[in-house]
Amino acid sequence: MLRQQLNEAFKEAMRAKNQRAIATIRLIMAALKDRDIAARSRGVTDGIDETEILSMLQTMVKQRREAIDLYEQGGRLELAQQEQEEIVIIEGFMPKQLDETETRAAISELVSEMGASSVKDMGRVMAELRARYAGRMDFAKASGLVREKLAC
Repeated sequence: MLRQQLNEAFKEAMRAKNQRAIATIRLIMAALKDRDIAARSRGVTDGIDETEILSMLQTMVKQRREAIDLYEQGGRLELAQQEQEEIVIIEGFMPKQLDETETRAAISELVSEMGASSVKDMGRVMAELRARYAGRMDFAKASGLVREKLAC
C-alpha cells in the first residue's frame, strides 16, 4: 500500500510541478529500492514489508531533524527550511505519531501484558513495541520510557 501511495504521490507532484515533493519522493523511492536490493540477500524477493518501509521513513525524518540542528548552528537557515519541508512530505506517508501520553499508556499496557518486571525484560518489550507500533512511535524516546517503567 505504501509503495502505491508513493507512486501516486510522485505522479501528482509531477503534474503539479512541485519540485520539492518530486525530489523528496525520489529520495524515498531510491532508499526503498536500495533496501529491496539488500533484502534479496536475505531471501526476500518481493521487497521489504510495510513495517520496514515505515522504519526507513522514520530514519529519514530523524536524519533531517539532525541536519536541521546542524544547519541552524551554522547559520544556514535556507537549508534548514528545505529539510523541514522534506520532513513534512515524508511524514505525509507515515501514520500519526503517538504523543508521549499515548506512548506511556502503550508501554504500561505492554509491560503488564508481557509480565515484564525488570530491565532484563527490556529487549523483549522493545521488540514487541517495534512490532506493534512501527512508524507510529519514536523508539529512542520509548526506550527511555521503558527503562524508566521497568526500573520502578
